[in-house]
Amino acid sequence: MSQAFVARARPSLGLSPKILWSRLETRMLLLALLIAAVMSFASPYFLSTSTLLNLLDQSIGIGIVAVGMTFVVLTGGIDLSVGSVAGMTGVIFGLAVQSLSLPVAALLAILAGAGTGLFSGILVARFRLAAFVVTLGVMSIGRSLAYILSGANAITNIPPALGDLVYSHVLGIRVNTLIMLALYLTAALYLKYTKGGRTIYAIGSNVEAARAAGLRVLPYSVLPYVISGALSAVAIILMTGQLLTVDPLAGTSMELDAIAPVVIGGASLYGGRGSVIGTLFGVAIMVMIRNGLNLLQISPFWQGSAVGGIIIVAVLAGTLLGQRNRR
Repeated sequence: MSQAFVARARPSLGLSPKILWSRLETRMLLLALLIAAVMSFASPYFLSTSTLLNLLDQSIGIGIVAVGMTFVVLTGGIDLSVGSVAGMTGVIFGLAVQSLSLPVAALLAILAGAGTGLFSGILVARFRLAAFVVTLGVMSIGRSLAYILSGANAITNIPPALGDLVYSHVLGIRVNTLIMLALYLTAALYLKYTKGGRTIYAIGSNVEAARAAGLRVLPYSVLPYVISGALSAVAIILMTGQLLTVDPLAGTSMELDAIAPVVIGGASLYGGRGSVIGTLFGVAIMVMIRNGLNLLQISPFWQGSAVGGIIIVAVLAGTLLGQRNRR
């Protein structure tokens, strides 16, 4: 019974043109290509090597955090603490790297992020508290701890070896970009081909039905928050490598930036629908729009309006598409 339920909860794998066009992820890919084409005509600098490298640099932090957010949203939850967890774990990393090696300091920060996610996940899944309220509380706690641990001061003496690692190249591609792409590939394979991934979809589709089917609801309801917290730490470590500075304010407003590409990429905030590939397209759309507005010398105050408008359109498109498919 459980296998049949999980199979039904799994996203359709059909590849016919009609099914592909009906998927919001396909439409977001086409939208991303359209935006790239429009921006390249609007600004001759958009397709330059320096601009493309800048786009990749801008997408690393948000792109990685959005992977974890995708897991959470698939279960029907939300994680508003990703920005403060990033800031807190960044400070932990910055302090630890003063006396420990880079790998050990990074591992300590990632474990702190995972532990924070575990705390949130248990409160949400075991005690059935609202994810919005729990992660909002953790957001405040994380930001407070970032200030306390850092003394409200930036940590600047980060070993240059971290920057050398982040900006080193493998087959012509920067290591930080390879790490992000590897995370997306791993997450996509996990969600598509493992029982755990299909269970996450099943929980988001109907948690009571998943529980009645004998699926392990509790651990797979907690796991997304653990992943989200751990990846928040990974993101801030790579961002620290770019700047060689840890700011206790790092990650401020990252919550919206992490949720936006997930929704833009076709995930439903009610859970059970979405993919990390769609999220990757969402990240690309967000970064291209913001970079394009900068190149066109449009006030940065309009960037929030552009992203907010795209979120509303994406949610509306997903709702209309779901209604049409049900008919």
